[in-house]
Amino acid sequence: MRKISIFGATGSIGQSTIDLIARAPDAYDVVALSGGRNIAQLAADAIALRADVAVTAFEDQLPALRQALAGSAVQAAAGPDALIEAAARPADWVMSAIVGVAGLAPGLKALEQGATLALANKESLVCAGQLLMQTARQHGGCLLPVDSEHSAVFQGLVGEDISAVERIVITASGGAFRDWPIADLPGASLAQASSHPNWDMGQRITIDSASMFNKALEVIETREYFDVAPEQIEVLVHPESLVHALVGFKDGALMAHLGAPDMRHAIGYALHWPERRDLPVARLDLAAIGQLTFRAPDMQRYPALQQAQQVMQRRGLMGAVFNGAKERALDHFIAGRIRFTDMAEITARVLDQIETQSGLIDSAMTLDNVTQIDHMARRAADAAAAHSIG
Repeated sequence: MRKISIFGATGSIGQSTIDLIARAPDAYDVVALSGGRNIAQLAADAIALRADVAVTAFEDQLPALRQALAGSAVQAAAGPDALIEAAARPADWVMSAIVGVAGLAPGLKALEQGATLALANKESLVCAGQLLMQTARQHGGCLLPVDSEHSAVFQGLVGEDISAVERIVITASGGAFRDWPIADLPGASLAQASSHPNWDMGQRITIDSASMFNKALEVIETREYFDVAPEQIEVLVHPESLVHALVGFKDGALMAHLGAPDMRHAIGYALHWPERRDLPVARLDLAAIGQLTFRAPDMQRYPALQQAQQVMQRRGLMGAVFNGAKERALDHFIAGRIRFTDMAEITARVLDQIETQSGLIDSAMTLDNVTQIDHMARRAADAAAAHSIG
């Protein structure tokens, strides 16, 4: 029986993971589940899966969690330290689906225990890719991608030598505003940005899809995980969201991964790897689909993609700057303090401001340094947002 933990259990990735686990309950011993403020869901899942511990990220939610777990054998805990403690508990397989840089520390702790880390938290690789990969190597851990694009690349490389790869193409739906006139984007509302045409995801990642910030993060992830040069990574807008990525080889061949827009495919692949097992996902009927379309992304519409190039060229801790600024800009947009297009302007301003401070950007990649520069980027983004408001 495999011991597993799921961090970010109440989000869309976590719920899809639980759906797969619940289909074979006798195969898994659930160690820990974590969530945010959806205490009812977290407690219900923890009880149903007979988890050892349920952790909420918010300490003020501990009384509610204890009450929801009353009468069960599940232990309740809360706060960042409790997350780390839960990640330190022995587990064979750990899902990292906490949104944002908050997922980095638990992911590192799981790798330090030698676990297989299924990584859906893209911010971890963006902020500290080298640190994650080094930690996995040092402690015998394993890092498996769960983003649909990176899972697709990973699967396309099975049996292949990375030195034979000429390019990696990751696809993007284009988000809610892919066909909007660019002049209309500043007036896009929160509700409009929170509606995805293809995927059922949480609000933050859906907005990041509309702005293409999520794809910018995934470009950086590709660089960090597969250790390819920035110029080898391409992005294509693919409205159907059926081709998740393509791997191009030196002989001109392109290996494409196709599948329905259902995260249970990538999750299931990571859960059962290196085997393939039956999954409850739709099978594509290509004749019924008829055609697949692709187009180059418009950099004026999606400036975040150009910012990703700046981050990859500079490297060091620039990924942490980019992510911290992006997260705070998104906070301000959700709060209604800035316009949709202000997010990219704020992030660009913070990147340019902090890039010049080479002593910081080139500091050793440690958790403390990543945390410090993340805080700095967030403060700079707050200042830039205040300027935009003014």
